[in-house]
Amino acid sequence: MTTKPRFSTTTLKKITLFGYFSLLFYMPFWLVFISDDSALSVPLTLVFFTLPLLFPLKGLIQGNPYTYAWSNFIVMIYFLHSLTTLWVSADEKLWAVGELFFATVMFIAGSYYTKYRGQELGLSIRKKKD
Repeated sequence: MTTKPRFSTTTLKKITLFGYFSLLFYMPFWLVFISDDSALSVPLTLVFFTLPLLFPLKGLIQGNPYTYAWSNFIVMIYFLHSLTTLWVSADEKLWAVGELFFATVMFIAGSYYTKYRGQELGLSIRKKKD
């Protein structure tokens, strides 16, 4: 029994890309220009927090459901970073909440996009035969 999705795959793609591009621009802006933390140099900060987001760029823009699925593993970096910052740094809580919001938007919308777009394309995970 399949139910009609609440959002179209086009809408889910747009929401996912909103979360993705928000993270892509938000992270360097926060960590390079706003943050007072000098533990990492600017190039190292860009490598750690921007480079991982560039790997799925092509597949996300093309709407490849497989890319949407594995890009959620990359988004876990930003979940962990935001939750750690919320726990450790009182000065940057507001910035960490923004990061957590964008990562959550990308994760949830990307997961549903993968599911519904995969169904549209007839893709499935095969069940084990009895």
